[in-house]
Amino acid sequence: MSQGINVVGLYVNDQDEALAFYVGKLGFRVHTDVRNGAYRWLTVQHPEQPSFQLGLFTPGPPVHDEATAQTLRAIVAKGAMPPLVLTVADCRASYGQLQSLGVEFTQEPVERFGSIDAGFRDPAGNGWKMIQAAGSSK
Repeated sequence: MSQGINVVGLYVNDQDEALAFYVGKLGFRVHTDVRNGAYRWLTVQHPEQPSFQLGLFTPGPPVHDEATAQTLRAIVAKGAMPPLVLTVADCRASYGQLQSLGVEFTQEPVERFGSIDAGFRDPAGNGWKMIQAAGSSK
């Protein structure tokens, strides 16, 4: 039987650029970085979620032909992929910290639905919602 979800992948344009963003700016750490010819399996994980990995994958062979890879890169760049959610203890403080590191925000912190959230994008265009953890009083 299934043991749960272990890896969720994102399409990125440049794995080294994505690695610098997720590790250097968001504080993730490298879990796996291996190559098989031109193919690179690169995953990172949040330090507080060691059982979950975020795959940083480039569209292309051996999974996609070049036309499909170009289409996928264009869709990601437009921010059309479903957003991911990052939970933080203090949305406003995290917003300030990440903004100072050069993270591109698409939405400043806003209070709604009993919490506070903000939006940002990674270098490839993948959208993120940063949501203050429920019950945080900051």
